[in-house]
Amino acid sequence: MRFGFHFLDFTIPDGPASYAPALRSTAAAAEAAGASWLTVMDHYFQMEFFRTAHDPMLEAYTTLGFMAAATERVKLGTVVTGVTYRHPGLLAKIGTTLDVLSGGRAFLGIGAAWYEREHKALGVPYPPLAERFERLEETLQILQQMWSDDEGPFEGKHYQLAETINVPQCLTRPHPPIVIGGSGEKKTLRLVAQYADATNLIVSGADELAHKLDVLRRHCDDLGRDYATIEKTVMGPQGDPLADVDGFLRTAQAYADLGVEHIHLRAMAPDPAATVTEFGERVAPRLAQIG
Repeated sequence: MRFGFHFLDFTIPDGPASYAPALRSTAAAAEAAGASWLTVMDHYFQMEFFRTAHDPMLEAYTTLGFMAAATERVKLGTVVTGVTYRHPGLLAKIGTTLDVLSGGRAFLGIGAAWYEREHKALGVPYPPLAERFERLEETLQILQQMWSDDEGPFEGKHYQLAETINVPQCLTRPHPPIVIGGSGEKKTLRLVAQYADATNLIVSGADELAHKLDVLRRHCDDLGRDYATIEKTVMGPQGDPLADVDGFLRTAQAYADLGVEHIHLRAMAPDPAATVTEFGERVAPRLAQIG
């Protein structure tokens, strides 16, 4: 099984001056450990169920650009960009730029957005959930159009683009992989089946995972999509895998038995590089034997 690391916690000793060195050393440790993904949080504020809105949070794509310069092999992306955060034409341009400057190592994680407080605080429109899903589907269509030879126009209910020009185009062809995050059964997993290259699920265990994948398979059948062409990824267990390595590996094996190919883990503060390094030494070799 492949694995990646998610950088979401910037409560690092010595404050902002320490962020760049911590990101650089964590990125180097992730590559040394054999990670296939390195992602960052895409929020304006830190999540309140994790810390507080006043705890530090960096802008995602600026951070990914920095990490692209600090790495050579690992894939880079967000888990998950809220559809409301950036106009879809701009998002396509940002994703393209990351892909070009990283040498073809970008992917784009996207979802319907949820954190109302950060939207209202910074004056970003926060439409009702049903509209956010409509905007998500149109954004997926715009991304595919901008990552093609079709220069427009695009005429949607919520977005109208006169010319979908995108020069230069991505190095990754036909485009950077699209990863849709979320586990909603009626809408999110239907969009995965229709548009995504990968799904990123948050589940409580193997039983819930089996159910969600069964729902995804049914959507694929309904849409005529080959279920096998969708990469199955999950966010790892909420606990620290280093605290119970054997238990973590049992969970990973159960996920792999259901078809999961990639498990994504948190690079933990206050010393994320150290936790990633320890994972690479104690866990990664055994995880690589699971499949």
